[in-house]
Amino acid sequence: MDLQTITYVIVGLSFALYLGIAFWARAGSTGEFYVAGGGVHPVANGMATAADWMSAASFISMAGLIANMGYGGSVFLMGWTGGYVLLAMLLAPYLRKFGKFTVPQFIGDRYYSNTARTVAVICLLVASITYVIGQMTGVGVAFSRFLGVSAEVGIYVGMGIVFMYAVFGGMKGITYTQIAQYIVLIFAYTIPAIFISLNLTGNPLPQLGLGSDMLANGQPMLATLDKVVTDLGFSQYTTTPAGGSYLNTFFYTVSLMIGTAGLPHVIIRFFTVPTVADARSSAGWALVFIAILYTTAPAVGAMARYNLHATVNSNVATGGDLFAADAALENDKKPDWMGRWETTGLLKFEDKNGDGRIQYYNDASKNPEFLAKAEAAGWKGNEMTVNADIMVLANPEIALLPNWVIALVAAGGLAAALSTAAGLLLAISSAVSHDLIKGVFNPNISEKNELLAGKISMAGAIVLAGYLGLNPPGFAAGTVALAFGIAASSLFPVIMMGIFSKTMNSTGAIVGMLTGLAVTLFYVFAHKGILFINGTEYLHLVGGANGFFGITPEAFGTVGAICNFVVAYLVSKVTAPPPEHIQHLVEDVRTPRGAGMATGH
Repeated sequence: MDLQTITYVIVGLSFALYLGIAFWARAGSTGEFYVAGGGVHPVANGMATAADWMSAASFISMAGLIANMGYGGSVFLMGWTGGYVLLAMLLAPYLRKFGKFTVPQFIGDRYYSNTARTVAVICLLVASITYVIGQMTGVGVAFSRFLGVSAEVGIYVGMGIVFMYAVFGGMKGITYTQIAQYIVLIFAYTIPAIFISLNLTGNPLPQLGLGSDMLANGQPMLATLDKVVTDLGFSQYTTTPAGGSYLNTFFYTVSLMIGTAGLPHVIIRFFTVPTVADARSSAGWALVFIAILYTTAPAVGAMARYNLHATVNSNVATGGDLFAADAALENDKKPDWMGRWETTGLLKFEDKNGDGRIQYYNDASKNPEFLAKAEAAGWKGNEMTVNADIMVLANPEIALLPNWVIALVAAGGLAAALSTAAGLLLAISSAVSHDLIKGVFNPNISEKNELLAGKISMAGAIVLAGYLGLNPPGFAAGTVALAFGIAASSLFPVIMMGIFSKTMNSTGAIVGMLTGLAVTLFYVFAHKGILFINGTEYLHLVGGANGFFGITPEAFGTVGAICNFVVAYLVSKVTAPPPEHIQHLVEDVRTPRGAGMATGH
């Protein structure tokens, strides 16, 4: 059976499974729609949370960015996993005890203000819609390659699939669909990694293979990769920080971490289990399931980068002269996978020196010794452009793995993107129907009409996200990083202060949220264009690209969060304190049940 047919079969079967589950678990009440009726087993919820967590950014883009950035890509590993621990261990149990399953509902009640609730909805919508753009980008990338359609058509198909199981199934449908998606995506991620690790190092565990010696030369894997990339003019793989500075690396990590803790689609997960103890248990299980992918990603990134260089330059594997005329890959001898990806527009070639071969190197290098060697070899500029988002999906093809493995990766990539898109759409839906319509404008709305409003708002969000996914502001993981920065700067500080500060009042929270959101969006839009529209950038107003102490827009959420905390604190000091009952409520939520009896020892 040829690759295309196998891909259609495996992807088709996985889609049939998701839609079958959605039909079985369709929501008939708002409780089932928002929190799956609150009766999900902790292990099942842990698996669904992991699928929700491991989005297109984690599955498709993260290892690609690690492959490109090397050490700098570790911000994603540290930020996202650290953020999850922060959320699961510090915030989620308190929010669960408070009993409000949406972030705006918590903020509205804790800060005794519908204005605060409305501002929280706005922040949530901006963060979640930006996040969904990243997922739709990933869906487009996966569909365009494996179904042989354009990225645009891929996004339309993805919108249709998500619509069918998210709108009709709600959280109940999404939860059980995500369990199936987790199983698909984790097998799809780890099986190719095991094969590739065995091929390169002889070690079946990619986590250990990364630190092992290469079979080809007996040298350590990372030392070999470092030598290859520096010899070709790229930055050293194991030492170069994100954005070129350690300050930016730190801010990037913190932004992803606290953004994670402020994202609503993961917080809502802790309400789908029966008790607070189950919420803690499911958080632990989710961490185990997440760790399988996140500990494999560095190996996938490094090995993909090595295999790519080895494919384009035959002397990479032999240790010979990389500048030799016959080392570069001939244009008419490109492997089939390159042709398949070239049709998507995500892999591009240009024979700049007319020698009929492909030179892949960093022509923007500042190393005069390297540039002199490149010029002496007759190289006239880099001739291959690789989109970071293709590295994981192309990895099994680069390593010449069997067709069924390649098809499995296609299904995994789609599962990852669709699972998170569904969770985010539910968060958007609940914010509009539950927090705005029921909480602010029409408190007496019937359950049936609230459910209908939720489904309509979800459908609207799918259309908007699809449209924006056609014109994304960057790579899938980069776009998602922006969403985390927005959540970090607007929602995290007020959630944190709402739980741990009795003196934070509604005025402080509202002004803080608006300040954090405005500061972050101002800097992001300066780089990415107003509302991510190309051509509307205003870099001159922020001192040029990364003009604020070299901080990239993806890392700026940390600055926004600091502004949010400071402004909220200062405003709360000059305005009326929260009512007495709110202070007691905060105290009650923070204090474990039975603590009052544990005295006198």
